[in-house]
Amino acid sequence: MAYTIVTDICEGVAECVPACPVACIHPGGGANAKGTPWFWIDFDVCIDCGVCLEVCPVAGAILPEERPALQKSASR
Repeated sequence: MAYTIVTDICEGVAECVPACPVACIHPGGGANAKGTPWFWIDFDVCIDCGVCLEVCPVAGAILPEERPALQKSASR
């Protein structure tokens, strides 16, 4: 199961991007409800390693489960 970046909690810090061993984290388009940039995880590529959760300094921004309703992506 993939991890999820909660779009409206993400603050665009992006510590997760270089830490991801499979490059499954991508920038979103525009700003979220908080007015900050955001990122999303490609569920089909994520290997469920948890590195993103370990390095993210924003509490609650990453969940250790696949929750599509909480994460926008480039296509939705």
